[in-house]
Amino acid sequence: MDSPHGIHTIDTGFVRPQFDAAYLVVERGRGAFIDCGTNHSVLRLLEALAGAGLAPADVDWLILTHVHLDHAGGAGELLARLPQAKLAVHPRGARHMIDPSQLWAGASAVYGEATMEHTYGRLRPVPAGRVVEAADGHVIDLAGRPLRCLDTPGHARHHLSVHDARAKVCFTGDTFGLSYRELDTAKGPFVLPTTSPVQFDPVALHASIDRLAALEPEAVYPTHYGRVEPVQRLAGDLHEQIDAMVAFAHAAASKRDRHAWLSDALTDYYGARAAAHGWSGGRKRLKELLGMDIELNTQGLEVWLDREAHSDGNAQAQNAVR
Repeated sequence: MDSPHGIHTIDTGFVRPQFDAAYLVVERGRGAFIDCGTNHSVLRLLEALAGAGLAPADVDWLILTHVHLDHAGGAGELLARLPQAKLAVHPRGARHMIDPSQLWAGASAVYGEATMEHTYGRLRPVPAGRVVEAADGHVIDLAGRPLRCLDTPGHARHHLSVHDARAKVCFTGDTFGLSYRELDTAKGPFVLPTTSPVQFDPVALHASIDRLAALEPEAVYPTHYGRVEPVQRLAGDLHEQIDAMVAFAHAAASKRDRHAWLSDALTDYYGARAAAHGWSGGRKRLKELLGMDIELNTQGLEVWLDREAHSDGNAQAQNAVR
């Protein structure tokens, strides 16, 4: 899929159609990928590159919004096919691309080796000499077109977004939420935050959304999925939902089956918002589309809730000592 300003949306094939995107930005015969999906996505990205009239040697950059595997799992394998390209990644994420063993071990402990191999493919290290740590404000020069990297935590501490001033858009990874085309209505796209484990921070996420909206982009490109607008309305929707989700988490804290209660509360909440948005798919279809995200959001909110309780306990202990 092509759009003005040489931006190509690529379906990585992860999970289902139009679930997980990578983007190719083309400027004067040079290319930059933003996110890359998994190892199983590499051929799709190379096909999209050829479709845009570029060869692998014409790609200068792979920019990762963060190192979660649906965004970055195929980075090493893709770079092995791109002889001139460098990898730009948040400074907190760079070491995980150079040595992905910790990423693999952590995910394998949850999902198992066989599932990891099937879902993502074995992670391939990126040579350290090809990795550029993109701190806040770092500008990537794509054939004279500046792509500015912004530190945008909240979903993850190692998250960056990319401001493309030429196109008046931002590539937002997971910071600006999720928006699936199946939930579009006459009112436009439906959006929801992603609080997946383990680094959700509502204060930071509010600030990051405000920072992106303040740039007044004409549209944003979240990894899940594709170009969405209007940005200011979507930002307001995200702020409302983050506050509501935090309130649900606090309400769940005293429940005997906290996880199930919180999951049901989120399902009901997203369903009500989708219905108000004009979507009439019903609860069963909603769970088909958002079931994975509801589960991950539930887990992320629980991790955050436990971290907050631990922090409060430490603060009380320190005050007692004083």
